[in-house]
Amino acid sequence: MRTTITIDDQLLDRLKLRAAREHTTVSALIEDDVRMGELRRAQRDAPKKGRFRLPTFDLGEPKPGVDVNDNAALLEFMERDE
Repeated sequence: MRTTITIDDQLLDRLKLRAAREHTTVSALIEDDVRMGELRRAQRDAPKKGRFRLPTFDLGEPKPGVDVNDNAALLEFMERDE
């Protein structure tokens, strides 16, 4: 939809520079920025739900001689029959 807005000259100049840098239009930038602002408001105003948490388990320390930073050594260790 086409509409007319009044915008500060300095802000418009910044948007024009950004649009040129990002190879897009000022209209596209304004639309994206308004959309992001609306999304932030919707998230802020939405009822707070409990965050989903994955269960974690303490498996203790690695066995002596196991280098958890060496993928090949870990694979070799896991493939051994113990």
